[in-house]
Amino acid sequence: MSFVIELHDIGVDAGSMSILRGVDLEVGPGEILGLFGPNGAGKTTLLRLVATLVRPSAGTGSVLGTDLSSQQRYAIRRRIGMIGHVPGLYPELTLGENLEFAARVAGVSRDEVGSALAAVGLAGVIDREAGVSSHGMQRRAEFARELMIDRDLLLLDEPHSALDQDAVELVNALVKKIAAEGGAVILVSHDRERVARIADRTVELTEGTLE
Repeated sequence: MSFVIELHDIGVDAGSMSILRGVDLEVGPGEILGLFGPNGAGKTTLLRLVATLVRPSAGTGSVLGTDLSSQQRYAIRRRIGMIGHVPGLYPELTLGENLEFAARVAGVSRDEVGSALAAVGLAGVIDREAGVSSHGMQRRAEFARELMIDRDLLLLDEPHSALDQDAVELVNALVKKIAAEGGAVILVSHDRERVARIADRTVELTEGTLE
């Protein structure tokens, strides 16, 4: 089996501090993984590692068949979608302009922007600046971006936080879409019950180690 994510004895250090240690994890195509753990356990660092934003300090790992310690890891970033608990939009740009920028980087036609925003209920606010949009609108715009761009791996950090029920259903639909197309999804959350409804399995991260 070819895994989307394959980590063996992975460690990540920040200066003299060990954030992750001895992490072993395999996530296959079509799999939805729930990741739980207390604050400060290293969950966000693990997501950043898998997103190729952090290099391992120890062990070996690959994502989408690419070694996480190699220079080739930069080439797979456009195949990875990540939505953090803080919206990652340019506040001075409109919601539409944010998606147009993402489309240009990903090689997607800007014609997809309008339909993507409409799909998440934002068709009427395409010209609103992200910085003056509500938190919920910003989150929806990020989901629209991920609907617009084909991803092989989706990483979500507290994706259901501060969302109404309609937006929660949008998140779940996006997760299921990625998995149905053979991609993989990791959901970091404190909401165990909600994640358990859509995850294939769950793991626990405690003090930098998976249990």
